[in-house]
Amino acid sequence: MSLIVLWDIDHTLIENSGVSKEIYAAAFEDVAGRTADHPARTEGRTDRLILAGMFQDHGMEPPEWEVIQPVLEAAGAAREAELARRGWALPGAREALAAVAAESGMISSVLTGNVQANARVKLRAFGLDGLVDIECGGYGADATDRADLVGVARTRVGEAYGTPIETPVVLIGDTPRDVQAALDSGAHVIAVASGVHSADELEESGASTVLADLTDVAALMCHLRSLTHAVC
Repeated sequence: MSLIVLWDIDHTLIENSGVSKEIYAAAFEDVAGRTADHPARTEGRTDRLILAGMFQDHGMEPPEWEVIQPVLEAAGAAREAELARRGWALPGAREALAAVAAESGMISSVLTGNVQANARVKLRAFGLDGLVDIECGGYGADATDRADLVGVARTRVGEAYGTPIETPVVLIGDTPRDVQAALDSGAHVIAVASGVHSADELEESGASTVLADLTDVAALMCHLRSLTHAVC
């Protein structure tokens, strides 16, 4: 049986060291014509929600997404070098991605609130982009609700690999929103306590499998193989 593995990016695979919020602030300033008084509220939200929320927090009507997206992508592209300088790939991330990429029957992509262009920037800054099929992921431009991105990614993987619609999906992420997206969409979830949320918080949000980080690649692969009924 195949398995679709969808990775969150920020605080699951990489530490962006505040560059993400600078990207949102720059996009807001470019579109609004003024600097932001309030930082972006992120924590697992999609880019559509994040930018809409920024405008609302400043008492402004959010513009059409088609106005925001190209500006957001330009802000991300302009900060790739700064991200590479200040941020880092989290412990075990590279090894975990490589192990999944090498596993027969596992298809590895991304499920993130970032738009695809900025997701690519964040992975490429640390040399991780070649370890996932970025084209098959679910991204912040695809839907407002994170749970809806699961169906988007499942469809894209099916079109690219010919996997049946019932192919199991597992989300790997660090926030209760990742967990809720899995629960709402019928996907499996592996929560990683590498962000601001503790293992207890992630368990309380509904995650049955919680890892401290991605350094124990053998344990991660055992969890993933169990979803395909394979032997560890």
